Amino acid sequence: MSATAEEIRRVLRDHARLPVDVDSIDDQADLFRAGMSSHASVNVMLALEDAFDVEFPDSMLKRSVFESVAGIDAAIQELQKRAA
Repeated sequence: MSATAEEIRRVLRDHARLPVDVDSIDDQADLFRAGMSSHASVNVMLALEDAFDVEFPDSMLKRSVFESVAGIDAAIQELQKRAA
């Protein structure tokens, strides 16, 4: 697992309020189906911005970006490339 994915999982553990262990969820699994509410996803987004020193643009503020660890990872990679 990449350092980015590990940090994403830490943020999810702290902010997603999932009823299951974050480490038991596959990178492709739907976090909303696993129990994350839309309210919790906002908290996750804000925590990710702090953790990775990025800002999600309006174009990325959609369910699909925050639907899985893999989706979040791809979005963060894209934001970090843009900032470099």
